[in-house]
Amino acid sequence: MQTSILNQLAAAVPAGAPPAWIQYLPFVAMGLIFWFLILRPQMKQQKEHKAKLGGLKKGDEVLTGGGFVGKVLKVDENYAEVEIAQGVKVKALKSTIVDVIPPAGSKPAND
Repeated sequence: MQTSILNQLAAAVPAGAPPAWIQYLPFVAMGLIFWFLILRPQMKQQKEHKAKLGGLKKGDEVLTGGGFVGKVLKVDENYAEVEIAQGVKVKALKSTIVDVIPPAGSKPAND
């Protein structure tokens, strides 16, 4: 009674077994969930930040990655000269600017 393991496994599979690609459906679903809940919002946020930095101009008030709030004096391709106190100017990489602070006279978004 020598039977091969393959023969035994083939006999154990029911006749109406689902196709093999059905087994990959949960992985595809997890990938789609990961894309829509994590990657897509992150890419949107990066795009908005890049647009903010692209629109940076003299007179804007900015928050740097180091926590300094200052006024932009000069902007070039990679750097922005920021005045963080009266007479104190620093040269910051544009990529380290975290946010552009709206002017004090503008209304909050929820009003």
